Amino acid sequence: MRTVAVVGAGAIGASWAALALHQGYDVIAADPAASAEITLRATVDRQLRELQRIHGENMCGQLTFTTDIESAAARADLVLEGGPERLDVKRELFARLDSAADADVLLCSSSSGLPPSSFQDACTEHPERVLVTHPFNPPHLMPLVEVVGGRQTSDAAVEAAMTVMRSLDKQPIRLRRELPGHVANRLQAALWREAYSLVDSGALSLADIDTAISAGPGLRWALLGPFVTQHLSGGPGGIEHVLEHLGPPMVEWWDDLGHPQLSPELVAAIVDGVDAELAGVDTEQLVTRRDAALSDLLALKARHHLIDLQPTPEGNDA
Repeated sequence: MRTVAVVGAGAIGASWAALALHQGYDVIAADPAASAEITLRATVDRQLRELQRIHGENMCGQLTFTTDIESAAARADLVLEGGPERLDVKRELFARLDSAADADVLLCSSSSGLPPSSFQDACTEHPERVLVTHPFNPPHLMPLVEVVGGRQTSDAAVEAAMTVMRSLDKQPIRLRRELPGHVANRLQAALWREAYSLVDSGALSLADIDTAISAGPGLRWALLGPFVTQHLSGGPGGIEHVLEHLGPPMVEWWDDLGHPQLSPELVAAIVDGVDAELAGVDTEQLVTRRDAALSDLLALKARHHLIDLQPTPEGNDA
């Protein structure tokens, strides 16, 4: 693989482009809006500086820009799509990409929730090479990628996508079936549901909910996943001990979890709560500091070999 086409030059596309360039691949970024090039290049330059600070020298391929999506796909060894999260747009885009790209080129969508089966049937030539490779934002920093095949996706395409994502220094996980929202967003949604319910009930402030996670379980979850964290909390008895003694109370907590509705009142409360928590904070600077902290945390995990505690390729593909 030498050339990556990034279709859609927004936040996700720019981050994909920076990552691929850092790994030494040439990138053709395609977006129908000619004004997108200026923003793209500024974003990629900033993100490449971040990656250089983290990893040292960039291998850095060449970045080119075009408004012609088909020409980008025709010249690529891999296509990463990051267009709008709208099914009609995805179907049109993938039909065009399918007709332009060589038959052995993977067509990968960054969709955060659409299953590949919902748009791959728009590809009349090679739907078997269409799948989702959903990154966690920002892709140039966050290791996670969810690999999801559709009804027509071949096993070979899924295996190739897993290999390609690892070559981009990602930690891919393979979903064994399609799920709305994939996995990571569903896990987030479960937490958000209860967080929104707690705000709705007036149990505590939005800022205190953020603190409850960032100063509590979020610290441990950033190092190890929920099951290993739960296992370690059980001492010598591990997760078996936890489930034996704390399992029944946990089920009672599940039964008491809220089912909030996004009423105008709740939306207003959430917006007002975030505004209050971030009063006087420069959001752009906060994002910069967050990304710097993310890179430091990833380096720390790598140094302590915690980042190695991931499923093996065999475990992912079982």
